Amino acid sequence: MLDIQISTASGVKQILTVNTPLKIYELHDRIKGLTENFYIVHNGKLVDENVTCYDGYVSIIPRLFGGKGGFGSMLRAIGAQIEKTTNREACRDLSGRRLRDINEEKRLKAWIEKQGKREEEAAERKKKKLERLCTEPKHEFKDQIYERERLVLTERVGDAVEEGFKIATSGIKRKYHNTKDEPNKKKILLDLDIDSDELDSSDESDENDKDSEVKSNKNSK
Repeated sequence: MLDIQISTASGVKQILTVNTPLKIYELHDRIKGLTENFYIVHNGKLVDENVTCYDGYVSIIPRLFGGKGGFGSMLRAIGAQIEKTTNREACRDLSGRRLRDINEEKRLKAWIEKQGKREEEAAERKKKKLERLCTEPKHEFKDQIYERERLVLTERVGDAVEEGFKIATSGIKRKYHNTKDEPNKKKILLDLDIDSDELDSSDESDENDKDSEVKSNKNSK
């Protein structure tokens, strides 16, 4: 049995069933309007007019008319505008690891290997800097007037020190400063306050003595 079906926009529709073998050119006679705008497929295989179909199904599929073309050239033009990247770090290797992680591990190993060399270079730079600081400066200061004045000044200082020692050892005593001959200084407010407090305290002590004497006399009587 041979089923004949046609493909439309709404789906596949069966239009004819034949129990005998059928050639493709006979199908054109049975179905009106079947022109070159359709192609025929028997059991999923494209066939021509001289093929005889025995069983299965025959599909009549309309041809789709394309445009004027140019789609390939348009794709090529767009592809040329897209920037090609050389960054493959997001890719994975055969073991499933990211290339970014592998490259980072390599950079870390290289940095650790060069750590000793960097420390040696830093120590060498520090040593050279200390040597430059310890060396005597190449700048020379030459001023004859300054040198002459400096020598004279040192001689004067030596002479002054010797003169001071002579005066100290010659037995000259300093004048005694007698404070008794000084005139009486004027009293300030603080001194006046102190004197008034002393007078008040002395008066109170005298009154207390008198009261005690009076009491003793009364008791004796």
